[in-house]
Amino acid sequence: MEPVIKINPGATKWDIRQKIWDYIEEKNLANFPRPVHNRIPNFKGAFTACDRVSELQVFSQTVEVKVDPDKPLEGARLAVLQAQKTLLVPTPRLRTGLFNKITPPQGASKEQLRVCSTAQGVKDFSVPVGLEAKVKVDLVVVGSVAVSEKGLRIGKGEGYADLEYGMMASMGAVNESTVVVTVVHDCQVVDIPEELIGSHDLTVDFILTPTRVITTNCQLPKPQGIIWIKLDAEKLEKIPVLKKLRALEEEAGKDVTLGETPAAPEPGPQATGRPRRPARRRPRPNMQPDAERDPKEESKQDGRAEGEQKARLHPPRVRKESRGDGGEGSEGEMAARGKGKSRGNREKAPEEGAREVASQRKLPLSVTTVYLGGIPAGLRVSELKTALREKEATPLRLTWQGAQHRAFLDYSDPQAAEQALESLQGLSLNGHSLQAELAKSQRGGKRSGQPGRRPRAKAAPAEARGDAAEAAEQ
Repeated sequence: MEPVIKINPGATKWDIRQKIWDYIEEKNLANFPRPVHNRIPNFKGAFTACDRVSELQVFSQTVEVKVDPDKPLEGARLAVLQAQKTLLVPTPRLRTGLFNKITPPQGASKEQLRVCSTAQGVKDFSVPVGLEAKVKVDLVVVGSVAVSEKGLRIGKGEGYADLEYGMMASMGAVNESTVVVTVVHDCQVVDIPEELIGSHDLTVDFILTPTRVITTNCQLPKPQGIIWIKLDAEKLEKIPVLKKLRALEEEAGKDVTLGETPAAPEPGPQATGRPRRPARRRPRPNMQPDAERDPKEESKQDGRAEGEQKARLHPPRVRKESRGDGGEGSEGEMAARGKGKSRGNREKAPEEGAREVASQRKLPLSVTTVYLGGIPAGLRVSELKTALREKEATPLRLTWQGAQHRAFLDYSDPQAAEQALESLQGLSLNGHSLQAELAKSQRGGKRSGQPGRRPRAKAAPAEARGDAAEAAEQ
């Protein structure tokens, strides 16, 4: 079958990615989340394509199946659970380990299994699998941005699928008999030049699309382990599980020499028009621990900042929110106290409005808000701030609603918010897993340019809604 998208001679991996992302957006072939750039596209017809995994002869012979956590692979995760096979899902960005085993409730209904196959279900119904565990993966299902009928695959450019397979090979979880499947839209099947594929790149044996099943008969070998020379110390710091695996391989006498410098990046924004990701923002003064801040000096600075902002534009209208965890004072409450004209006989101390005002400085006219739910009782706002700094997810503004076990994080644009969402996946504080997602008021679209708006306090928490409600909302 002739590919829909033609690849020009001399194209790089980023050229191919960009062409496919642009095509999917232009033809409106994707579901939420949009845009698809820098993602594994959640294409229309993904569930139909995923259903085909159970039609593969190899599927009936498998016991343990590893499926990537990408949104378009929900149908594949559901098929594995319905077939009562062991489902393994990599932890997001490998921050806390290699993968988790999904454990549905005893006697789970089809609806419960469907919930377990979602991103939230993966977090709620999984247990970690350690490197020492004896795991034998029979089938691997990965997402792709592009794939050729010869089995050559291109991901979104971060290399996690390739690295995960190399790690599984190193720990003996996969071998030459392990089958690799990818699920894509028909337009993502293109001609990929073989010279673009390196020894660390994962190839595939089957391609599932909404209309067909392609057997690739790929001749290129899959990664036999981790190629340490392609990694650097910075990568090891980001992925702690790599450190453990490296130590094990070093004990076994293997060469674990790291590369001196990061590998040269592929042609990116300048040559191909790849969207630039916003630079990591340094923590603002208001994100420092409270004990390190001088209230008198901060009050002066905040007064000047608020005066400058009033001169530029009207201050955002902030709904008064209920108190947080009491002892430290909630930021939502302080925002209500520190802004607007006073109503009634109210005492206003300078430090009470300081935190929210400080974080309002130079806010863009339109921000993207992330909802952070599941905050445990008794957690102090300074503890959350510390966790956000460690995750490199410092917001422009943090609105704290401790009594409702939630907070709202404002970021400069959708890309910054998306980057923060990825960093916050798997965040756990005081033994409780937190849920991070786009705020209810802006899923499926951009904000309306009102940075101070918040979802109504009486709205049901996002984690209590089903996927059907979310889909309708999106």
